Amino acid sequence: MVSLNQLIAVCLLYVVGLFIVAFAAERAAIRGRGDWLLRSPLVYTLSLSIYCTGWTFYGAVGYAARSGLEYVTIYLGPSLVMIGWWWLLRRLVRIGRSHRVTSVADLISSRYGKSNLLAILVTVMAVIGVTPYIALQLQSVTLSLSIFAAPAGVANGVLDGRAEPINTAQAAFWIAIGLALFTVLFGTRNLNVNERHHGVVIAIAVEAVVKLLALIAVGVFVVWGLAGGVTEAMTRIDQSAIGTWQVDGGRWAALTFLAAAAFVCLPRMFQVMVVENDEERHLQTASWAFPLYLMMMSLFVVPIAVVGLDLLPAGSNPDLFVLSLPLSQGHNTLAMFAFLGGFSSATSMVIVATLALSTMVSNHIVMPIWLALGQTSVQQSGDVRHVVILSRRVSILFIISLGYFYYRASGGSGALAAIGTISFGGVAQFLPVLLGGIFWRGATRMGALWGLGIGFGLWVFTMLLPSFGPDAVLSAATLEQGLFGIGWLRPQALFGVGGLDPTVHAVVWSLSLNTLAFILVSLFSFPSPVERLQGAQFVNIFDHSSPARGWTASVAASEDLMIMAQRILGAAEAQAFFRAQAQLQEKSEGLPEPTPAFVQALERELAASVGAATAHAMVSQLVGGASVSVQDLLAVADESAQMLEYSSQLEVKSRELSDTAEKLRRANDKLTQLSHQKDSFLSQVSHELRTPMTSIRSFSEILRDAEALSPQEKTRYASIIHSETIRLTRLLDDLLDLSVLENGEVTLNQQRGSLRDVLDLAVTTGQAANIREIKIDRDRDSEDVALETDLDRLSQVFINLITNAQKYCVSDAPCLAVRVHASGSTVAVDFIDNGAGIDADARDLIFEKFTRVAGQGGEGAGLGLAICREIITRLRGEISYLPDSPGTGFRVTLPTPQPGKLQELNRFAASA
Repeated sequence: MVSLNQLIAVCLLYVVGLFIVAFAAERAAIRGRGDWLLRSPLVYTLSLSIYCTGWTFYGAVGYAARSGLEYVTIYLGPSLVMIGWWWLLRRLVRIGRSHRVTSVADLISSRYGKSNLLAILVTVMAVIGVTPYIALQLQSVTLSLSIFAAPAGVANGVLDGRAEPINTAQAAFWIAIGLALFTVLFGTRNLNVNERHHGVVIAIAVEAVVKLLALIAVGVFVVWGLAGGVTEAMTRIDQSAIGTWQVDGGRWAALTFLAAAAFVCLPRMFQVMVVENDEERHLQTASWAFPLYLMMMSLFVVPIAVVGLDLLPAGSNPDLFVLSLPLSQGHNTLAMFAFLGGFSSATSMVIVATLALSTMVSNHIVMPIWLALGQTSVQQSGDVRHVVILSRRVSILFIISLGYFYYRASGGSGALAAIGTISFGGVAQFLPVLLGGIFWRGATRMGALWGLGIGFGLWVFTMLLPSFGPDAVLSAATLEQGLFGIGWLRPQALFGVGGLDPTVHAVVWSLSLNTLAFILVSLFSFPSPVERLQGAQFVNIFDHSSPARGWTASVAASEDLMIMAQRILGAAEAQAFFRAQAQLQEKSEGLPEPTPAFVQALERELAASVGAATAHAMVSQLVGGASVSVQDLLAVADESAQMLEYSSQLEVKSRELSDTAEKLRRANDKLTQLSHQKDSFLSQVSHELRTPMTSIRSFSEILRDAEALSPQEKTRYASIIHSETIRLTRLLDDLLDLSVLENGEVTLNQQRGSLRDVLDLAVTTGQAANIREIKIDRDRDSEDVALETDLDRLSQVFINLITNAQKYCVSDAPCLAVRVHASGSTVAVDFIDNGAGIDADARDLIFEKFTRVAGQGGEGAGLGLAICREIITRLRGEISYLPDSPGTGFRVTLPTPQPGKLQELNRFAASA
């Protein structure tokens, strides 16, 4: 017999192993290693196994022993959902990724106008609905501990709930504490819940393998070790009442539908299926792999139940047959392995469920209350990261405590399957609102509130409260005679409809009235403009994979938005986000302009940390210019205000469309010009290639065929061939150089050097070309600037600009001024000649390949400036034309080396 101390020691070692696995996974994710495993469809599929909790590991056998093949419904519902992933799950995952959804409450709230009241209602419903399920896991672990600590006779299978060889309440308490600590340590390390919790997910995947192997090991032992093989096992099943096909069609349909609805709506399933999803294509693998996993989990349920009923004494708890059968035969090692499988089933569920619920409580209850208190404003300096993380950790402890108190209040004696059905019925109330929100544009916030409220109230009255037993919460008189003595308000015979199975009765009434209220109120209520926009985005998610803009104007200063973002995201993350947005606005310095697009992007970024509704409220404080109270967040705007806002949004959209049309017109003009330039280039290149080739061919034939040539003539003809070859080689070199640069195949040689030295080399080389005499005007003192770049490539650019000035400056006394301007982390080098400049209509094309400006002299195929642009882009700089210069002017802007940036530059060069 395995002692209780040995079992606890094995459990501790197992938990330590999970800690190591989770920690190693997080470290690998931080270092960018092991992506093939961390982001694989196999790990994603295994993470879905948190559906298989203590209910399915222990309770499925007990369910089969009590109700026959009805246990199949708990596997059938999720399998049907996964097989039909293209219709529903793909849409949910796309919405989650596009709208930075953090939980099922966040999705429903975002769909219905980012309503925080709706988010609070869904969060409260989820916490209450999942509480019995957490209690179920505590009960499964404590029962399995009890059977190991029981006296010999009881350990052989007669554990009927009356014997209590250990203090189960104390055991449940310490189990709850351990689960809470694990979840806090590895579930709240990252504030951004759109980042995968790699440590937790990998630990869940390991636990999925353990519980599957444990259940299969027990099944193999039962079939071949106790039943005598497959044939004998099938004979026993045929002779058993379990093998009789007795189907109550209504109950089967209700339970299958309930399992399917819970699979979609359970917060823990939404967490791993949507929030933790890395790639949409993982669903395709999971659509067949997860039903296969469920099939393997259920493969030996019936044999274990039948053999347990045959071999174990009457009164044995069928929920524990997985443990009691190996123990009754003295196979202690197998029993311990089975215990670890059940322990994995329970712990994985509690960890992910509390992680998901704590995110919902923090984002939709704690943070809005913190905002509404008005003790601080988002403009003030500080950091609310610790507030968010602390609230999530406290929420985890609170949620697990609720599960423990439900376990104590219910007496911990109910069948595991019955407790699981109660939780399924609670979270299934989300389904009408969820499906209506993603498939029906006419669904409204008021309809969702009414539907959820009525459905949840009926579930509490018909399923949750009766589960505590008579005179616990509801009196025996209420259960028998109805609320206030009204017969049609009996919890299990509502509206006078009796004779139904209690589960079928509760599911039918709660979900049907939930759906009816949702549809009717939606039809007779008026949606807000935000609801309309969000509805269009959600329903047409495959056409619009980014959220609709919720801001029509912004009166906030960028500095205030930066301060708020730093408090939520942290200084480094916020500054990186603002820099990226400034680059999108084509601003090289300073903060981005607070445009509607920028404010919407900031709201999405904040939503990943504190939820969509809370992020909307925090941004509203700045953009709206006023403090937002809870009442402000929950109030329904009157119809005239909604129409005004909608009209304003239409005006913004109209202006955006006009701007887009103008940009498209300019782009079309540019493409037309480029097409003409391309035709001209092809003609020019053919001429440039044919001319030297003709000269080379002609003079080489003369040298070959002429018999009486003087040495001077031979030298002259050979010199012509040589010069034409050089001309041809130069053209081919330009074409190849541009091709290499455009394809990103160039290798940069990072060097430290002085700008003055690079300019000296460029000037010397340019003047040595003897193209045309030109005066170079420089200020050498200003050129004493340190660079860290590819000096040879940079010199190539400078030489090209200098030779261009020699070729194309039309002044009688050509002069090129080179001026250096250093500012902060950049340095600008201007090359300005005293020529006539470039016409305005040609400036947009001068950096395009194949382009030569009409009316300019000189030779070449128009590739020089295109090559310059590609080189400077690879050097992380910019080259531009100076329209206000007195002649033809170009500016080259380069970054100057900063402390600690050498490694970053090397990485950029390697990627380039």
